[in-house]
Amino acid sequence: MEGLCLNSFTRFLLLLFVFLVFSHKWQRANASEPVLELVKGFEAIPDSSIDSFQPLLTDPNGNFSFGFLRVNGSRLSLAVTHPNLTDPLWVFDPNRSASWSHKTTLFFNGSLVITDPSSRLEWSTHTSGDRLILRNDSNLQVVKTSSFVEWESFDFPGNTLVENQNFTSAMALVSPNGLYSMRLGSDFIGLYAKVSEDFQQFYWKHSALQAKAKVKDGAGPILARINPNGYLGMYQTGNIPIDVEAFNSFQRPVNGLLILRLESDGNLRGYLWDGSHWALNYEAIRETCDLPNPCGPYSLCTPGSGCSCIDNGTVIGECNHENSSPADFCGKTAAFKVVRRDGVEVPFKELMEHKTTSSLGECEEMCVDNCKCFGAVYNNGSGFCYLVNYPIRTMLGVADPSKLGYFKVREGVGKKKSRVGLTVGMSLLAVIALVLMVAMVYVGFRNWSREKRVLEEDNGLSPGPYKNLGSDSFNSVEMSRR
Repeated sequence: MEGLCLNSFTRFLLLLFVFLVFSHKWQRANASEPVLELVKGFEAIPDSSIDSFQPLLTDPNGNFSFGFLRVNGSRLSLAVTHPNLTDPLWVFDPNRSASWSHKTTLFFNGSLVITDPSSRLEWSTHTSGDRLILRNDSNLQVVKTSSFVEWESFDFPGNTLVENQNFTSAMALVSPNGLYSMRLGSDFIGLYAKVSEDFQQFYWKHSALQAKAKVKDGAGPILARINPNGYLGMYQTGNIPIDVEAFNSFQRPVNGLLILRLESDGNLRGYLWDGSHWALNYEAIRETCDLPNPCGPYSLCTPGSGCSCIDNGTVIGECNHENSSPADFCGKTAAFKVVRRDGVEVPFKELMEHKTTSSLGECEEMCVDNCKCFGAVYNNGSGFCYLVNYPIRTMLGVADPSKLGYFKVREGVGKKKSRVGLTVGMSLLAVIALVLMVAMVYVGFRNWSREKRVLEEDNGLSPGPYKNLGSDSFNSVEMSRR
């Protein structure tokens, strides 16, 4: 009887074990199938057979997906995507990624957590929710059963702002390459370029017109939001905008989703999804030369003419001076040469500080004596002197010769490519000379071999018209002459 009870108990434990194992495998197997919500106990690992995006969660309308995004072949990022967008709408951390391997695990235990021991990565929402859902507007949320939102991706934008998403003064849009950012000021939207490790240059500003509502002191910071009627609105209190930045679809009866993206060239662009494709709907910067760095370092962008180098002695493509150079000209080894150029203006000059000097020489001296200055641009008409206290980027080419530029160029920098070209050219000439020499030696050797063979044949008994007559033959000749 005891043995029977023991066998029954053993079978029970075995069935329980099998159930737990298969239940766990079922959860993992179905983790690759997108669902409408993730609940506690969910767990997923990357599928090695997928080369782009592994969906785990979808919104009710099926327009957006959340899951594993493969990055650079072997890396992984958590992302919210749209099937017709190349870049994701949201990523969990633009500066970090996990490895695309079985060691990386995503699970939901009230918090959304991803761990990767090989990359020493651990990221969490640090919540105690009941479900993870993806809304129809692409907002990823950790919610309680009561629908209380504990965490949402809209509070942590990457480079994209989605229709009806609040963009506050505590947030920033950052371009995918990390060089440009969008932030709110007290009454404006600003775009900034990272020109050095410790400095960001203002390059675009849109101030609130305050036509329908005014900015009130003490009423709190402003926020921005894309309105479905086709504009980016700025608000302080209530729903009356202090400014309206119109898109192409402004006040047009269109159905679709609007987004705003800060892209890798520094431009802020809006797009409209009409159900079949994304159409360009807005551009903050319309002219190429108004972008923060369209031609690269130590270059000029001239409207209607394109890119050229500040130094006339170099050609476009070779005016990019070493990125690994020190951050300034301070120190004993920081020697530099000077390049002067007329018809030069600083871009977005209305957003740069300037000083008034009486002459170009006085403006230059302010830069010469400052080891953190990389250049100076002087307007001979107004006397305005603009000091460029960061590595030289794209300057603006103009037809006015009274606008003059003074630029410091590190000694030896910029010659590297020329030296490389000269070395390649000399090496090519040497190879050609060597080939010719080998060819000449080969031809000479063949001729010498042929002559030697003919000589050997003449001294022997070889048949043919050219015999070695020998002494007897010469005697015969002599006898015949007689």
